[in-house]
Amino acid sequence: MRRTASRTAGALLASALLVPLMAGCGGEASAGDDGTVTVTVGYQSRTINTVTAGTLLRSLGYFEDELRARGERDGVTYEVKWQDYATGAPITAQMTAGKIDIGSMGDFPLLINAARGKQLNRPTKLVSVTGYNLRGGLNTVVTGTDSDLGSLKDLRGKKVSTSVGSAADGTLVRALQQAGLDPEKDIRKLNQQPAVGASALQAGSADALSQFVAWPGLLAFQGRAKALYDGAELNLPTFHGVTVVEDFAKKRPAVLEDFLRAQGRATEYLHAHPVAASESVAKATGLPAEVVHLYNGPQGIATFDTTVKPALVAALEKDVPVLRSAKLIGDVDVGSFVDEQYVKRVYGSAYAKARAAGPPAARGGEVWLMGKDTTSAFATPAEVLRYAAGHRGEVRAAYVPDAGTGTLWFADRAVWVSDGPELRPYVTGAAARADAAAHPGARVVPYATALELARAS
Repeated sequence: MRRTASRTAGALLASALLVPLMAGCGGEASAGDDGTVTVTVGYQSRTINTVTAGTLLRSLGYFEDELRARGERDGVTYEVKWQDYATGAPITAQMTAGKIDIGSMGDFPLLINAARGKQLNRPTKLVSVTGYNLRGGLNTVVTGTDSDLGSLKDLRGKKVSTSVGSAADGTLVRALQQAGLDPEKDIRKLNQQPAVGASALQAGSADALSQFVAWPGLLAFQGRAKALYDGAELNLPTFHGVTVVEDFAKKRPAVLEDFLRAQGRATEYLHAHPVAASESVAKATGLPAEVVHLYNGPQGIATFDTTVKPALVAALEKDVPVLRSAKLIGDVDVGSFVDEQYVKRVYGSAYAKARAAGPPAARGGEVWLMGKDTTSAFATPAEVLRYAAGHRGEVRAAYVPDAGTGTLWFADRAVWVSDGPELRPYVTGAAARADAAAHPGARVVPYATALELARAS
């Protein structure tokens, strides 16, 4: 790398702290002259695995409903102010400046949030989870569609765009290390915002892009990138969660519980109305609904559950050394950062069972036809192909799970392996080639061929 990790880290944290404070935003549930209590929520509309604490929750109005009912009981008027950001860093800056009460962000930014809160004497707490993937499939490394890079080892000497301090950066670091590359010396890391990195990839000034949801899926859907590395190959959980300023939680615990209750209702809505939820988030963010559904649908890459699962806390513990080695944080006491008491009270006696429950059983894929407000689920990827082949011109999106990691991907962007009567999809070409090499007679085939083979079977 051309710059040291410490200089990059310092620049990131400095930029976060220099974010202009927004005039009129609340912070610490401030009360106005008229007695109105303002609660300020920071969220990332396009980081769509936080939607149950952000975009979707805002559109449904559930938090406002909860506070309206509380206000009627207590004789207090509550107002919610929503602040939208591209990443978690400015949310942390606003929280530590006393301008945001509740925020949502990914796991690596959550640790930076904990570290900055402690450093600036405005401690924060992790109080619930939004979307997670137990294998790490929410982060992906992509290259240009015409790139001849075939595996992570091919990144030696190449320029790779990522957002330093993000979970996607953590995936990149760990994946390179597993591939035998030194993340500090063997690549040129470009510290860029996701949109800037996507443009750099398109322009050829970056050879690869490591990013979090929804950027990899968006670029693949648009035909602007192909997957080089599926983050689920790490088999390490990644997630997004809700953090709160500790002073706010202590001062207004009932309001925080109202937020978590509203988040739970938004989660139930997402599960009960997945297509409507995808369309709603798409409308609010400008993202294609097909991309939102890839991550947030019933078979999507993310699982939504507000409980703070032991596996996710353990993952945070493993994330600390990665951020510490990049000089982004010092030591973080994860145990003291995690505070389940509020979400436990919202759940009641059902919490322990919900916390212990795993993600839904893996299924075989989904097809979304044009003009339909529901999708069709299938037992196997081959069935997805046969259905898609029989509805040519009608398919809005077809999704299939990676045969190795289970990561959902667009069927027409997947890399297919034909092995006798079997058709196996993969997110990356490297995984498909490895499968074909391990099975005599198997071959990698394009999507069009896979469709014809499935229809003929």
